[in-house]
Amino acid sequence: METGTAGPARPARPGESDAEPVWRGLPRGVLRMRRLLLVAWLVPLAAAVGVLLWTFAGPPWAAFAAVPLAFVAWGWPMLERNWRSWRYAERADDLLISRGVLWREETIVPYGRMQLVEVTSGPLERYFGLAGVQLHTAAAATDARIPGLVPEEAERLRDRLTELGEARSAGL
Repeated sequence: METGTAGPARPARPGESDAEPVWRGLPRGVLRMRRLLLVAWLVPLAAAVGVLLWTFAGPPWAAFAAVPLAFVAWGWPMLERNWRSWRYAERADDLLISRGVLWREETIVPYGRMQLVEVTSGPLERYFGLAGVQLHTAAAATDARIPGLVPEEAERLRDRLTELGEARSAGL
């Protein structure tokens, strides 16, 4: 008896544009870094607000110091939802970047339109072992980025995108 379920999806082959793209997510270090920033900004803010309100307005008003802590409690799971929403896929002719929880945004960057591919890493990103890939095209509105990759993956992606961009733009 057949159940009517399809078999496992096959991987995309070079040159096939109809194949389902293979999506890659961001490493977990991005989530750790963003959560650290959330706590590092809001917990000292809560302490400062509590001390100032206790000193100048009295103990009952010091309870408002819990507002930044409420943002920590709300932001903690929201950061994970945002982290899970970021993904990218390399196809035969273009790069797909998808992100967003409430408003999904999908950017498609054709390899032949890429003018510059940069790998960037600030001090905090370097501490967490992360780097970002910035894609520049002729139109400023279509510039795209992939934040928080492992440096080796960011460099591999930069080299591959540069190579594909040069190959695709040769005919222009």
